[in-house]
Amino acid sequence: MLSAYERMVAWRYLKPRRGEGFMFVVVGFSIVGIMLGVGALVAVMTVMNGFRAELLDKIIGVNGHALIIGYDGKINNWKPLLEQVKATPGVTKAMPMIERQLMGSHASRSSGIIVRGLPAEDIETNPLMKSSVTAGSLKDFTNNESVVAVGSGLADQLALKVGDSMTLIAPEGQVTPFGTTPRIAAFKVIAIVQVGVSDYDKAFVFMPLASAQNFFDLGTAVGGINIISANADTIEETIAPLKSKIPPYGQIYTWKIVNKSLFDALQVEQLMMFFIVSIIMLVAAFNIVSSLIMLVQSKIKDIAILRTMGAERKAMLRLFMLSGTTIGLIGITLGFAFGFLILAFRNNIANAISRATGYNVFDPSVYFLSELPARYNWHQLSGIFILSFLLTILATIYPSWKAASTDPVTVLRYD
Repeated sequence: MLSAYERMVAWRYLKPRRGEGFMFVVVGFSIVGIMLGVGALVAVMTVMNGFRAELLDKIIGVNGHALIIGYDGKINNWKPLLEQVKATPGVTKAMPMIERQLMGSHASRSSGIIVRGLPAEDIETNPLMKSSVTAGSLKDFTNNESVVAVGSGLADQLALKVGDSMTLIAPEGQVTPFGTTPRIAAFKVIAIVQVGVSDYDKAFVFMPLASAQNFFDLGTAVGGINIISANADTIEETIAPLKSKIPPYGQIYTWKIVNKSLFDALQVEQLMMFFIVSIIMLVAAFNIVSSLIMLVQSKIKDIAILRTMGAERKAMLRLFMLSGTTIGLIGITLGFAFGFLILAFRNNIANAISRATGYNVFDPSVYFLSELPARYNWHQLSGIFILSFLLTILATIYPSWKAASTDPVTVLRYD
């Protein structure tokens, strides 16, 4: 345990006195170095967590946790399978769906699109869809109406607004003596949605399931069944009882399989960013070593006097370890504050850098999301604090040992 005089001496050594301005500057640089390292680590890891969490929330919000796709993209007798899926423990929701890639056009403009047909009640009650509506309303979705909701990026590309008529063109149409004629139909745009994933907003068109069945001439068949579970991370365990029942109908894919390359890349990037930014922390720890060595050298006579007055070597060791640890804790505390400040203004900072450089540093078409995300992981932040604190303690060992090893006789002999 630290005695009162050890705490007092350690604190006095850190306070600047007359003629010791240079030492104070060195200590200040050590604190700033730790602050920058911790702040960068907090900001980078929180933003990386935000990337993964936002992508996961939005991709799952649109696609679900697992998807049963029929052979040739079609399931005829799907209602018994749907009931089996709904009865599976851990499954919170299951819905039939149809998905096809088509062409969409309006006002002499055209674009490749992905049409997804879902039951009207599921479109209206989907939390992500409801919160993403930027114009119009999802309340007008009915199974017998030719209505659609389009992504905001697609609406901009085709100059669509609520109330406009959008033409859908499917290559698989009626077979005639002159060949296959495309299937063409007009749908009224009743809502524009901005999910926040650039690829979805530029391509997706949502319509009621019955309208999709009529347009694609599927009768009562559907393309697949969308599954939502209580826990996305344990979806494999949830669907395990279904795997023996699905082969007669089609194949099942989880979000982890469909988006494996994307989330694996994010995981690798997160690990590499943690490693790279941790090097900053290591450099900051060396700053503590150098500043403490200089502090020991500047206080060498004081150490010798304390030793002749009866101070033990262990006391000197504890005294300078406390000084170095105090420097580290001040830097870590300021680093967390600095990191949270960066996160609070992250989008403003990104926009300012874009304006200053003329380059879009956060292009939604590249990063999928429309704004820079952040998600706090308090276990991870605790790990950053512990790592930083351990590096600080390790950085104090050698200078403190040198101080404890000081021979007062040698120091005071010529004084």
